[in-house]
Amino acid sequence: MAILHDIVDLGKYPIDRPGSPAYDRMIDDLRGDLEREGCAVLPGFVHEEGLALLTEEADRVSDRAHRSFGRTNPYFSQDDPSLPWYHPVRQFEDRSNAFVPADNFAADSPLRRIYEYPGFMPFIRTALGEPEDRFFRYDDPLADVIINVVEEGNGFPWHFDTNNYTVTLAIQNGQDGGEFEYVPHLRTSEDENYAEVTRVLDGGSARVRQLALHPGDLQIFRGRYALHRVKPVVGDQRRYVGIFSFVETEGMCGGVERTRQLYGRVLPLHHEREGLRSDQLRD
Repeated sequence: MAILHDIVDLGKYPIDRPGSPAYDRMIDDLRGDLEREGCAVLPGFVHEEGLALLTEEADRVSDRAHRSFGRTNPYFSQDDPSLPWYHPVRQFEDRSNAFVPADNFAADSPLRRIYEYPGFMPFIRTALGEPEDRFFRYDDPLADVIINVVEEGNGFPWHFDTNNYTVTLAIQNGQDGGEFEYVPHLRTSEDENYAEVTRVLDGGSARVRQLALHPGDLQIFRGRYALHRVKPVVGDQRRYVGIFSFVETEGMCGGVERTRQLYGRVLPLHHEREGLRSDQLRD
């Protein structure tokens, strides 16, 4: 079995020892946080030596990021003139961001080694309380393992994720800014809750949380149901965040429109599997 001692603090977070008392305590703590907040953080999941490897990798591939500038609504969908002007589907904000696509991370990449470590997915699935037949790696060759690169003045406006569960790893923070804000449990698979989405977009919701993440922190996040954003980064230092994606439908990959926006290209697979998901929420 592959090991992660050179990257992950397995003494603090024993994902290699399922069934041990320490593992069970860790899972109990994470489940409590996810139940309350739709979000859980493992501070210092990656130790200093591992963080150096990940930062070196991020620096090396950052120029391969697809940089996109435009305007998007919370659903990464096109405008719908049949809806009222104030509907959240019709509310577009500036988006300036960059993602290094997954096909830049080979099997020996430190980021991909975490994602494909045999004990990593079962650990995330157990923390989320999901059964094996409803929890899979994201089958998207452009988006299963990516790095988000945020430069000065760039950020990511309010949005929902296309996949149910997003696991992020803070690799490097900007000099300032880049705060992560979110509203947990805002929608469900049956209810878009457009009224509360509108309140958040208008700045009138008291449900917004702000989370400070530090390099090496791992975050487990129910991003499909929580509206969230990254505020603009200030200063010359780039913000790097690794993103590991999991879904509840086997074989699911990104939608065509969102994939084109985020990565600048789509593959035949994205067309073939468009709409392959278990809910009818907007993307």
